[in-house]
Amino acid sequence: MASVSNQYIEQEDWLRDLARAEIHPDAEEILNLGKASDPQQLVSDATTKFLNELRDHFNRSIKIFNSYSEQGQKFLETKIYNIAHSDADFMIYRNQVKLIVSNAAHGVIRFSFLNHLGNTFSVEGQKESVVGTKEHQTVPEHNQEIVAQIGPFRNVFWTFQGEKVGADQVAKFYFIEFIKLTRKTKKSKTGNQLLLEEIKTLLQEKGFDI
Repeated sequence: MASVSNQYIEQEDWLRDLARAEIHPDAEEILNLGKASDPQQLVSDATTKFLNELRDHFNRSIKIFNSYSEQGQKFLETKIYNIAHSDADFMIYRNQVKLIVSNAAHGVIRFSFLNHLGNTFSVEGQKESVVGTKEHQTVPEHNQEIVAQIGPFRNVFWTFQGEKVGADQVAKFYFIEFIKLTRKTKKSKTGNQLLLEEIKTLLQEKGFDI
């Protein structure tokens, strides 16, 4: 094989560490290059990677969703922020409601819906800093979690209620739920006129002749 693309090499860190250990066998133990086989480290690394994947999916959905907020049909835009003092935690914000996506415990990623009520927030009694502000949790029953599991070949995968899940489907589900939850009710016109106009617009977009 003449060459390997730089992109492939960057994605396969385990090959880089394996090659380093091959070149300098005595340095492997000193530099702890074998940490990749440690279950605790495997889960920690996988958690950060999965959170970053979730954030990428959310960010992509937010950009596309917000692009539909056009003149004359403007709606509340959604924003995404990093959570301070964390490796990869982040939050989604719209209409005084937040969806916090966090590494709640080792191998656990939590999704928490929070209402904005002032200057503090609490997740199970633990106050955290979020981009310079603090909130107070008002809907703890909305917390849900996905859990990491290690497969037979030291591969880490994520589960919800025992079922394997992927970052794309998880991000899609929670983004839809978040938008529905934060949707601002529009003031109705006379009777159901506004609703009828919205239905008419949707039917026209689907190709129906109205």
